[in-house]
Amino acid sequence: MEMHTTVTKMNTKALSRFIQLLDGIFPSGAFVHSFGLEPHVVLGFINDKNNLKIFLKNIIEDQYQKMEFTIVKKVFTLLKEDKLKHLLKEDKKFASMLSFEWAKASKDLGENYLKHIDFDIKNSIVKEYFKKVQNKETYGNELFILSSYAYELGLDEDTFLLLWAKKSLINIASASLKISRIKPSEIQQILFSFDGILEEKIKQSSTKVSNFNPLFEEVIFSHLNLEPKMFTT
Repeated sequence: MEMHTTVTKMNTKALSRFIQLLDGIFPSGAFVHSFGLEPHVVLGFINDKNNLKIFLKNIIEDQYQKMEFTIVKKVFTLLKEDKLKHLLKEDKKFASMLSFEWAKASKDLGENYLKHIDFDIKNSIVKEYFKKVQNKETYGNELFILSSYAYELGLDEDTFLLLWAKKSLINIASASLKISRIKPSEIQQILFSFDGILEEKIKQSSTKVSNFNPLFEEVIFSHLNLEPKMFTT
């Protein structure tokens, strides 16, 4: 019973920390790839709440399940197995799969997050990984930094992914307020509807990392002058 109480307190602390860290208003900043939201709106593919919901669901299935969810689970496994060399290798490999702008934003945000969280780190592999990032011996992607910190705090990967994915979907959906006529209340309802879906999709994520996203490819082929954008704060 005493052990259960300790775990509960530890997870409460971790949840509190990540609610703060993932708030894009805080100076640590935030970024998200739109995956073609603006072109889809301009070209008339997204003009109501139903189409936006389909678009966001496709991001989860075509992007997050095959890339972000998969890599975070791999990071947690490598941390648990104390495989620092493999972690550094995956960090660099992940960056190489991203577009230049995306990779740069991921690195910049990762390093910025590190400035805010690199104190009183107890876990030896997390401490060593953070040191490698600071010494420019590895890339330091945002997801790798945040996953390592979640592991340090005792937060499980599924809970971390739920928080991260919801934050990302909120950022993408909120961008549609500026370029579409979908009401804020409708967008809120869409985001609420993903609570159960996300848990299921996180559990069903791919075992292999892939950076092929048909949403992105569709936009490039449909209109060469309308490219997916990065939202950064």
